[in-house]
Amino acid sequence: MSRGAKQGATGAAAGAGRKRARVAFEIGDRSIPAGTRRTVELPVSLLANHVPVNLPVHVIHGARPGPVIFLSAAVHGDEIIGVEIIRRVLRSPSLNRLAGTLLAIPIVNVYGFLNQSRYLPDRRDLNRCFPGSERGSLAAQLANLFLNEVVRRCEFGIDLHSAALHRMNLPQIRASRSRSEHLSALARAFGAPITLSAPPREGSLRAAAEAIGVETLIYEAGEALRFDELPVRAGVRGILGVLQYLHMLPSRPVSGKRRLPLEALESHWVRAPRGGLFRAFKTIGVAVEKGDLLGIVSDPFGDVDVEVLASTKGLVIGRSNLPIVNKGDALLHVAHLRDPGGAEEHVGEVHDSLGSDPLLDEDENP
Repeated sequence: MSRGAKQGATGAAAGAGRKRARVAFEIGDRSIPAGTRRTVELPVSLLANHVPVNLPVHVIHGARPGPVIFLSAAVHGDEIIGVEIIRRVLRSPSLNRLAGTLLAIPIVNVYGFLNQSRYLPDRRDLNRCFPGSERGSLAAQLANLFLNEVVRRCEFGIDLHSAALHRMNLPQIRASRSRSEHLSALARAFGAPITLSAPPREGSLRAAAEAIGVETLIYEAGEALRFDELPVRAGVRGILGVLQYLHMLPSRPVSGKRRLPLEALESHWVRAPRGGLFRAFKTIGVAVEKGDLLGIVSDPFGDVDVEVLASTKGLVIGRSNLPIVNKGDALLHVAHLRDPGGAEEHVGEVHDSLGSDPLLDEDENP
């Protein structure tokens, strides 16, 4: 059992049939009583002008026992969509009835977030620096702090990302190919349009978390430095769905028909065959068959047009938004599906349900 789970366990019976109150949750130098919520500032460093930099962790420690999980975003500082998703989750009135403990970290890479950059000031990618070290680079120290102060206290986590700059992603869950049945069930409970099996990258938060026994889902959606409403709504509903599956929140009636996510074991990027100007004929959420025309790369004079064709059937789950391309640039990300025929309809149904889901109305009364 993790340190946080031990802290969150129910006290032994005291007297005839009575139980002690759930013990407080300890993180940093703070102690959060059961049934309360606090924001804890974990010291990271000082800026050159002596201004302190902290890692804010919002802790909701439920009055009733249950799992300890983390929600993290902005590990890449310009992938801000997760910040908005966590903000909306924390506003949900249902969290007043939370069982277990939720650690919400909307901005992990504080430096990159403030500078609207994917990286830290030394140009290191935080998501390639885990598990980090206490005496390494700034990125290594931040990774070490997050892993030991947050992740080790948890049993499960959801890490929120978007596509990189000038790209966009269809809402999707990424999980390890060798995932347990429990993690597979959590991916289904999240309910993104598609779940992609993908091995964790060396040095990533997911790889480091799974190495210490903390299973983690990656949510990818939208684009860097943008709030896209449907991907935000999909993330909020997905997180609340996972909390309900774990019995951390009360279940609610499901409105309308909800289909299980599509599942893909592999994917590939279609790359530019030459430099030029790319005109895309397909976008995210569209099914393609082998041989379909995905777009054309042209020279600026209109003398040369090179067709870009699909090499396999599948669903477009990511694309570049830049028309100016060099040879080898990633253009479209295609998830391999045995039968993509109903995939496009499935994505449309998910989007329609997100637009009409009353749970995601921020004006909902407690």
